[in-house]
Amino acid sequence: MPVKIKWLGHAAFLLTFKGKRLLIDPWISDNPLCPIKLSDLEPIDFIIVTHDHYDHFGDSEEIAKRFKSMVIGIPELVGSLEERGIRGLSLNMGSLVDVDGAFKVALVPATHTCSAGQPVGAILDFDGLRIYHMGDTGYTAEFQAIKDAFNPEVVLIPIGGHYTMGPREAALALRVLRPKIAIPMHYATFPVLVKDTGDFVKEASVIAPDVKIVVLKPGEELEI
Repeated sequence: MPVKIKWLGHAAFLLTFKGKRLLIDPWISDNPLCPIKLSDLEPIDFIIVTHDHYDHFGDSEEIAKRFKSMVIGIPELVGSLEERGIRGLSLNMGSLVDVDGAFKVALVPATHTCSAGQPVGAILDFDGLRIYHMGDTGYTAEFQAIKDAFNPEVVLIPIGGHYTMGPREAALALRVLRPKIAIPMHYATFPVLVKDTGDFVKEASVIAPDVKIVVLKPGEELEI
C-alpha cells in the first residue's frame, strides 16, 4: 500500500493512504516554515500528537473539531480533549493497536518533557510498512528496544539540537535503528536550532552510511 509523506515544516507531517489523511504534530498556524494555511486543509481523519508543547500540539483541537478527526496520543493529553467533545484514542506505550481498520499505531518513549503525561514517539504500521515519527527526543538507549520491537523502515528524525538531538546524535540514532530511509525534521524553525541539514547528512554518511537520507522542503512529499 503506497503511503505519501508530506513535510509541513518543523515536526508536522501529513500522511495520505487508502484515501485517508493523517496529521502528526500539526503546528500550522504561526509555523514559519509551514507552506499551507489551516483553510487549505482537506478533511483530516486522524491526528497524532506526540506531546503538548505548542509547536507539536499546534492546531490539533481546531482541526479535530472542524473535521471530527480522531486524536491519538497519551491518555492525559487525549483525555482533556475528549472532555471538550473531541473524538480520541488514548494509548500508552506498548504494542501496536488497530485504528478503525485503517492502520496500526504504537506509542514509544521519547526523552523530553511535557505538561500532560509523557512525551512519546509514534510507530505507524501501514500493512507492514512501519514509519517512526520520533517526536522530540534526545539520544537514548530506548532506540535499541524500538528497533527490536518494531524495526521501522522510515524514520522522521529531529536534528535541530537544543531541544532535541543534534546532527551527530541523530546520526547515532540511525546507526541503532537502521531504517531504510530517514527524513530530517525539527530544524531551522527557531534561531537556536540547526539551520540546515548539511551537518546531519555528513554525520550520517559516516556513522550510518546504509541509511538513505531524504531531505524534503516544506510542502514536498515522498511516496513509499
